Amino acid sequence: MKIVPQLICLVVSMLFSSPSHGQMIVAHRGASHAAPENTLSAFRLAWEEQADGIEGDFYYTKDQHVVCIHDADTKRTGGIKLKVAESTLEELRSLEFGSWKDPRYAGEPIPTFAEVLETVPSGKWFIIELKTGPEIVPLLQREIQRLRPDRSKLWVIAFNAATVAAVKTQLPDLRTHWLTGYKQEGKSGKWLPTAEEVAETLRQCKADGLGTQGKREVVDEKFIEILRSQGLEEFHVWTIDDPADAHFFRFLGACGITTNTPWKIRKELRIEEHRPENP
Repeated sequence: MKIVPQLICLVVSMLFSSPSHGQMIVAHRGASHAAPENTLSAFRLAWEEQADGIEGDFYYTKDQHVVCIHDADTKRTGGIKLKVAESTLEELRSLEFGSWKDPRYAGEPIPTFAEVLETVPSGKWFIIELKTGPEIVPLLQREIQRLRPDRSKLWVIAFNAATVAAVKTQLPDLRTHWLTGYKQEGKSGKWLPTAEEVAETLRQCKADGLGTQGKREVVDEKFIEILRSQGLEEFHVWTIDDPADAHFFRFLGACGITTNTPWKIRKELRIEEHRPENP
């Protein structure tokens, strides 16, 4: 009986190692290796590089707009510090978010959710990372109802388990993954959270799957086997730019690989461009 889980894991790994069942390649904040992260230029470049999906980070403004930016303030990418939640969209639009990366991108505005969605071709995936607590979910719901995108191609992710739970309550048809990174205890050297703790959080927030940091010393065959034994059906991994790491997580059966360099990872894995019905 002990051999059964191992055989299942092997079959899953072999299945996902086949080029015809390649992982979904997701552009992290767009093709952010070359273009300024979370800008329309980065997302458009991701499609040129044949990404299957784009991932963008979202906060909400003082006047209740959902905008695409990774940090809670604008200092790093906008040059001047404005707290997103305490600023209006007009105030945020007074800054530019491109020249920090390259002068040729000077003038890039902070995009709204609607503007990012508009770049997404038919059949492609839009991965929405919510960077706040559950209070952003009604605003996201409003935008989805207003814009009427293909909901089957939307995928919501968040580190905040309460935010994931709110999405499952208010937008139950949307696929969700809870995100986690890992930290090592100084004295014991133990990595946290453990696989058992991850599984418990997934159950509590009712996520459809896990978005795991690509830390190979933690997330290995045993780690995934434990999660699968406790109900995990799918997981994706972030942020993978090393081809060796991409091959490793492909073998483990990751349904998606988030990367700053979609063209490079697709080439290394020899994955044909595809449009999966499910990630």
